[in-house]
Parts: sequence; C-alpha cells; structure tokens
Amino acid sequence: MVLTLRVVPGILLLTLAVVSCVDLRTLDWWEKAGFYQIYPRSFKDSDGDGIGDLNGITSKLSYLKEIGVRAFWMSPINTSPMVDFGYDISDYREIQPEYGTMADFENLVKEAKRVGLKVIMDFVPNHSSDKHEWFVKSEDRVSGYEDYYVWHDGVENPQGGRKLPPSNWLQAFRKSAWQWSEKRQQYYLHQFTVEQPDLNYRNPTVVQEMKDVLTFWLDKGVDGFRVDAVPFLYEVLPTNGSFPDEPRSGLTNDPDDFDFLEHIYTQNQPETLDMVYQWRELVDNYQKDHGGETRVLMTEGYTSLQELRKYYVSAGGRLGSHMPFNFGMINDLKIDSKAEDFVNVVQSWMDIVPARHAANWVMGNHDRPRVGTRFGKERIDAMNMIILSLPGATVTYQGEEIGMTDVQISWEETKDPAACNAGESLYAEKSRDPCRTPFQWDDSTLAGFTNGSTTWLPVGPDYRSVNVKIENGLEKSHLKVYKAMMRLRESKTFQHGSVKARAVKENVFAIVRELQNYNTYITLVNLGSSIEVIDGIALASHLPSKLSFEVVGVNSHHIRGGAVATNDILLLPHESFVLVARVSPVDRLQESICETWLEQ
Repeated sequence: MVLTLRVVPGILLLTLAVVSCVDLRTLDWWEKAGFYQIYPRSFKDSDGDGIGDLNGITSKLSYLKEIGVRAFWMSPINTSPMVDFGYDISDYREIQPEYGTMADFENLVKEAKRVGLKVIMDFVPNHSSDKHEWFVKSEDRVSGYEDYYVWHDGVENPQGGRKLPPSNWLQAFRKSAWQWSEKRQQYYLHQFTVEQPDLNYRNPTVVQEMKDVLTFWLDKGVDGFRVDAVPFLYEVLPTNGSFPDEPRSGLTNDPDDFDFLEHIYTQNQPETLDMVYQWRELVDNYQKDHGGETRVLMTEGYTSLQELRKYYVSAGGRLGSHMPFNFGMINDLKIDSKAEDFVNVVQSWMDIVPARHAANWVMGNHDRPRVGTRFGKERIDAMNMIILSLPGATVTYQGEEIGMTDVQISWEETKDPAACNAGESLYAEKSRDPCRTPFQWDDSTLAGFTNGSTTWLPVGPDYRSVNVKIENGLEKSHLKVYKAMMRLRESKTFQHGSVKARAVKENVFAIVRELQNYNTYITLVNLGSSIEVIDGIALASHLPSKLSFEVVGVNSHHIRGGAVATNDILLLPHESFVLVARVSPVDRLQESICETWLEQ
C-alpha cells in the first residue's frame, strides 16, 4: 500500500492507493552487463603494421559505448613469444611490444573509465611460456624453482635408451602432453603446446606468485579477470611415483587427437575449485580494501553443468566465479537444432544457477566458428536476439554484432598452432584462424583495420558490405538490431522479469519476459525455412488482442511500432522479432508509483 499525493487545480488530494509493488533486488553492475570480447591482434591497428594494438582499442572505445556494452575483456596482451598468440606468457607483468607499452595500457584504462567502460584482463594461470624466467630456472634446477612446473623422470623403456613419457596423457594440440628436457633429463607436462609448460599448483609458492599477478593488475585499475582454461589447473598426484594412464573415450580412433582420451586425471580435479574460491576471496578483499565497484571473475571451463554450478559457490557457501562461462549455446546447438533444443539449453542453465546469482550467455569466442558460420547467415539476428533476451550477463565476441563470418584461410596463410600441428590434411578442421580475422570497420582498403599494406590474417572478402560504417547507414542491419536489443536490456522487464523459454512449434522458439506493472516482451524466432503461423495468446498472462513490433531482424518485412494480432502471428522463413505488450495507463501509473517508492 502506497500513499500518493495528487494535485488538482485548486485542490490538494491525499490518495491512499492500493498498489502491489515488486521489490526489485538491486543488481550489481556485472549482473546485467553486456560484455564484449576483444581479440587485440584483430580489433584495430593504430601503427600500420597489420597487427591490432592497445592504442587501436583506445581509439574505438566510443564504438563500444555506442553499441551498449558495459565492459570488455581482452585476450592476452602480456609479453609472449606468440607461439599461441599470447596464451604463452613469458612475463605476466609486461605488455607485448606488438601491442604497445605499459603507458599505452594505463592510458587505455584511464580512457575506458572516463567513458564508463570496465576493463577485464585475460589471466592465463595453467601454464607459462617456456621462455618465462620461472621455467628457465626450473629447467636449470635453480634452488627454489625446482618444482614450479610438473616434472617426472619418465618410465623405463623396454628397448633401452631414453625413458618413455610418464603416462599416455595428450595435449590439446595433438600428441603427447609430455616433453623431454635434455638439460634437466626429465619430462615436463604441457597440456597445450610444447612451449607452454604447465605450472605446478601443488607448490604454494606458485599459488602465491599467481595471486601476486592478479594484485599487480588490480593495482593498474582493471575491473576483473577472464580466467583461461581453468579445468586444467591440477592433475592427480602420482601413485608410488607413477601417473595413471587415462582411459580411451571412444570418440575417435586417432591416438594423437586430444579427444582420444577421457581426461579424468588431468581435468576438473577437486583442488581446482578451491583455487577458484581463493581467487574470488582475493578480488573481494581487494574491493573491501580499495573501494570501488565489484571486480569480477569470469572463468572458462568446458565441463559438466553440475561441475559448473560448483564454480559459482561451494556446498559450504564459499563464493567462486561471478561468471562461470555458459557455453551451452556453443556446445549444444547447431544449424539443424530445433526449438526444443534451444529450450533445453536455456532451462538446463537456469536450473543450475544458484539463488541470488546471475546467469550468463556466451554465443561465440575466439576458439569457435562464428555465429553466422555455425547457424547460417540468415540466423545472425535471431541468435543475437536470443542471447540478448535472456536474463543476466551476455558475452559478445567482436564482429558478431555486425554479422562477420569465418574467412577461408589457406594452409600457407595458417597461423594457429592447433592447425599447424594438425598438418596440411587436417588443418582446416582444427584451425581457429577463420574466426580471428581483422575486424571490419568500413569499406575502405583492408576494411579500415589498418592504414598499412598488409594484415596478419586476411580480411574477410565481404568487408565492403559487412562493416560498421555501412551498417550504421542502413535502415535495417545486424548492427542496428544489436543496438536495439542492448537498449531493450536496460528495461526493468529485461533486468528483473521472469523468463520462459518455449518451443511454440518444432521450429518456432519463444522467449517471454514478464514483470508485474511493466511491459511484457516476447522474442520469436523461426529457425526453419518455411512460413509459420502461431497463436501467441497463451505465451504470457493477460496479453492484449494486439502486440507491437519492438525490434525486427533484417529478414523481417515488419517495422518497429507496427501491430500484429496476438492470435495470428506470421513468421517468414528465418524471421525473428521482439513483440511488446505495453502496460495500460493505470499500470503505467502504478509502475511510476512503484519506482518512486522503491527508490526511496
């Protein structure tokens, strides 16, 4: 019950209004944010060398603000030999010269804060470069560094000669995860390339070293970390000096392929979760000591949903990752997925999100084919509408907002170690280069990515029509759809409303967002190639006889503000749009009263 004051000419009325107000929990900045992933090498080149850099990112901060994102995270910018393009770090406290200087980074952080953007660093804790000072000293058995990495003598070779690898473990980029060191006369573990030795987290000094790295960058003003390859942090302890072999997975007959084994001894060990909880304590304590807004942890872990639930919080209540990345949209959906498949992906994630924690949705990244390639160009708007209609945080990989697609890369042009290690016959299957090509800013030479004459990877052949400049000028474009959805996410309904994912028909997927006294929104996507007609009356409670188009995809013949009969909604092949049922004047008054009361 809310007491309101109304003024009628000449009369002051005190009104007792019976208003039911929903107490909306105040959301932390990250719980409702749009995050944007920048692959620095391919975002924007400022010095003409064909490689993106920090000053290039700084020059485009206004673009990020314009499209509505709240924060951006950058793939690694630390000093690196670039064997795995920054994921092989040789100095955790320095900037890769190709990308700029520490002064450039500090300026980037300063400018980001000025325009209201958060900066998220990529933290790579599982391994370093073999050029890192720690590994060099460990290989030389320098006192104090002997077990910074995972070393083993190997097992006896029945044929004589050098000992064999300690176990059958495989690296992510094919072949054995063990490499012999002539200098140390032992094997070291590397779950990625040979040049990326695994750090030993059973050594408390290593644990503290990496915590100090986090503190170093927090002191530089970053707002959080995306933590790379978390499930790999720990391996089982050896038994009687021996590491156990992993069992075959049955997924492939190629004994060199990572998927040949089931990684039960090298991933998702119990100690891994404890490490995540320790990192959360560090960032939380940093905020308590230094003030400011929440510093976030975003963790990359391709693992089971039940395991990911533990990343949020332990059974005993220890907090972990703010955002254990939700890869359901990447792993479990494909071009021929039906509406029910989308429902299952949404519902399965919502089921594991603990109370008073936020969901998150990731549609693409630098390791997987682009959305338009995975689902088809005609579904680009549909996929962006889907993740931006769901509650919680979203992560957009650079270029998805303009509909960039994978670029065909020849064997001669290939740079990705995953592809190079696979060889010419298999490289295309393993390569991540096609989704890492330069961002397409305009229709000038080399897509406005650089003023130089070359780029480190080829520019997409469609850059003259798929770019920011062109799409900003069109009446309908992927970019304008994305911006419209990001604006919609600022609404109370999208931030606080209930969510229902529905399979209306085999190929018609619906997301319904409702909140008492506020507008109701219905996102409809036709996944199929046939015209569909649906009755939307039952999709939400108390729907009017007509709905309005709020956001329409480029494949739609509708316009924003147009009306449609709720019981007779037609969707063209691959069409997607968001419909709105606006609150009545009475509801709008009630909404205004509630907002005023809740703010007080």
